Amino acid sequence: MRIPCPVCGDRDHREFYYVGDAVALDRPDPEAGIDAWDSYVHLRDNPAGVTRDLWYHDGGCGSWLVVTRNTVTHDVLGAELARKLKGASA
Repeated sequence: MRIPCPVCGDRDHREFYYVGDAVALDRPDPEAGIDAWDSYVHLRDNPAGVTRDLWYHDGGCGSWLVVTRNTVTHDVLGAELARKLKGASA
């Protein structure tokens, strides 16, 4: 699988560290109850199809990326710098 790093260009997936679902960036409020935090830490979806995942370019530029990919076909549909997405929603 090849990941299109916006900084370094097209790279092999072995240069990256998979972190998980990009939705996990939406942490519960610190004062949220134990059920909200338990769900955030322990419960994960395992979808078949298009997902948005958080990856770290460990073997390259050190950027955090949100990668859009299809878990069924393994096609990578694109990648964006996570910091740009975080700033756009603030």
